Amino acid sequence: MILFIIIYTFLVSFNSFESLALNVKEKVTPIKLKDKMSVKELIDEFSNSGAFNAGKLAKACKIFERMVQEDSFVALTLAGALIPAGLGRAIATMVKRGLIDFIISTGANLYHDIHFALEQGIFKGVDESEDLKLLEEEKVRIYDICIDYQALLSSDKFVRNSVLNLKGRVSSCEIHYNLGKSLASLVKDPDISLLVQAYLCDLPIYTPSPGDSSIGMNLAQLRLDDHNLSVDPELDVLETTAIVYKAEKNGGIILGGGAPKNFYLQTQPMLSQILGLDKKGHDYIIQISVDSPHYGGLSGATPSEAITWKKVNPREDENCVVVYSDATIAAPLLFSYALEVGLKRELKRLYSKRKEMLDELIKNIRKT
Repeated sequence: MILFIIIYTFLVSFNSFESLALNVKEKVTPIKLKDKMSVKELIDEFSNSGAFNAGKLAKACKIFERMVQEDSFVALTLAGALIPAGLGRAIATMVKRGLIDFIISTGANLYHDIHFALEQGIFKGVDESEDLKLLEEEKVRIYDICIDYQALLSSDKFVRNSVLNLKGRVSSCEIHYNLGKSLASLVKDPDISLLVQAYLCDLPIYTPSPGDSSIGMNLAQLRLDDHNLSVDPELDVLETTAIVYKAEKNGGIILGGGAPKNFYLQTQPMLSQILGLDKKGHDYIIQISVDSPHYGGLSGATPSEAITWKKVNPREDENCVVVYSDATIAAPLLFSYALEVGLKRELKRLYSKRKEMLDELIKNIRKT
């Protein structure tokens, strides 16, 4: 009997090993470097090695390529101080080439975009040991960069003046569109500002927490001056949902996590759970984050977890990837790869189509 158990255990283990071996098809190829190597060549080497986050980044590049080739509506979500760190221009380039169709961002990123457009300056090379000195010199710190306090005051005034023509309850993208429009008449280099390029390309930018930034603080100050203007969060929910509903395929590039990430992902359960219009989930997800899933926070939650919420299409598992990396490193590589392989398409100009898409959504809700 004991001999039978030993033989049976061996056979089961052997069969399991055989099954595993059948699924392991490709060997890790050591990364080969050379002089004057292009970004695409480096990404291809990452793909050949296929290991860890180099391999995941290579997969992300291929997914982005498929997103564009299949004419998906591509959303970009931004959390963390990415624009103050210098990513705004890179994102603006993607917008200009039609590779991003709408954006969901923290308000802080958009506020700091104004500094670059107005040439107010964000400075590098500081650390926490200098905080008391920075306070004395009226500079505010974001990790290892800093901004003059006077630049904040100047940007505050600009925000308030730029939205005086708006009244009533408006979508957050209307606020950002007006900021971009005002900056476009002032900026020397329109490519330096995401807000300007979004305005020029008719691209909507939403923020899920309109009060949680200096833009929101300045709107609150206008309320004290009896200016009748407020952001309508429910309208933002409906407009982003209408955009997703309109698309044949949907893909998201998630930089960081936080509220912008969920604000995009929730468009699918908004359709299926709340409105009874099931789109089966998003088709492509590229998530670049340093957050881990095991702490239970949304920023680290994986696309696989999102499948259970009907946020991500379970049939599209190969079109989802998490790259565990600093977005200021991985995103420029992703975008550079897109440029090098020649990705470009006609602008969708969704800002001007918002009402039309929302009307279509409402019409289909009433049919159900």
